[in-house]
Amino acid sequence: MASAVNLVADFRLHRSSGFDLELSISISAGETVALLGPNGAGKSTAVAALAGLLPIDSGRIVLGEVTLDNPQVGSFVPAHQREIGVLFQDGLLFPHLSVLENVAFGLRRRGVQPEEARLRTKDWLRRMGLEGLERRRPRHLSGGEAQRVALARALVTEPKLLLLDEPLSALDVTTRTQLRRTLAEHLEGFPGPRLLITHDPTEAFLLADRVHVIEDGMVTQAGTAEDIRLRPRTRYAADLAGANLVSGTAAGGTVDTGRHTIHIADTEIKGDVLLVIRPAAIALYPHQPEGSPRNSWLTSIALIEELGDRTRVLTEAPLPLAAEVTTDSARSLGLSPGTDIWLSIKATEIDVQAG
Repeated sequence: MASAVNLVADFRLHRSSGFDLELSISISAGETVALLGPNGAGKSTAVAALAGLLPIDSGRIVLGEVTLDNPQVGSFVPAHQREIGVLFQDGLLFPHLSVLENVAFGLRRRGVQPEEARLRTKDWLRRMGLEGLERRRPRHLSGGEAQRVALARALVTEPKLLLLDEPLSALDVTTRTQLRRTLAEHLEGFPGPRLLITHDPTEAFLLADRVHVIEDGMVTQAGTAEDIRLRPRTRYAADLAGANLVSGTAAGGTVDTGRHTIHIADTEIKGDVLLVIRPAAIALYPHQPEGSPRNSWLTSIALIEELGDRTRVLTEAPLPLAAEVTTDSARSLGLSPGTDIWLSIKATEIDVQAG
């Protein structure tokens, strides 16, 4: 694998459509950063600029010691000469080439001898669990198989930077969960910087070390998933990070989060899981709720934010969560930072995903 380098990108780019992108982002070797935002926010433009498909208007893009783009000094490295591996949402495999030929394509273009290219390609097909599919064409592959082929093609050239452009969005839920595990495994072993482009907060929070939220061509917030989930700076970020994502280990209808035990409806699921709890599914009470629901505990309020007719309430130990109630309810409950409050969550309201 290529030696580890850092990525520094600080640039502006104007599209003929009138759209402007202003991006400042740095990624250390071995770090995954997610660029998270809605359609039309500028994510695809950022990928095109980093990949060398669109020249920037000002600023610079530097990978390690190589300046990929800096119009002020007349420096521009074309796309085919940039040591970047790109994984797109639909794979973009060549339909007329076999699996083996698709993965070997980048090596052949770089002048790697056929025998070495074949050996390196077979090694990556083995790593991706694709043995026996070498001669198949893309139309005979499942969605998950096609994306694993595309990931192998992106990694086989030993790139210095890995760009992941919505890599899981075109897959069904089951395949997406399986491939997310594969992707996490290979990201862990990739020594260079990795940039994940996505509109899915679950994907960003699970795979990235840091998250940059992009809106209307500008980064509006950057930090860890926990920073953004608990302290969103814009309405979009609040909606985006609205779901509470809690990881833990499931067994017998409970999930051990390391801080607190959560009861879930599914008594059969076992192993690592991710719990998705909507803020609106969390009920708040001034006193212990009647009936002693299983998911009920006393906590205190860390922060209150009014968002129009809604109020976002952040709770503290034993499990920091974001709850959402109407502003009228918040006032009638007399909520304020530092006060104690009981919360309750129905087990049936908790979505459980395999981790």
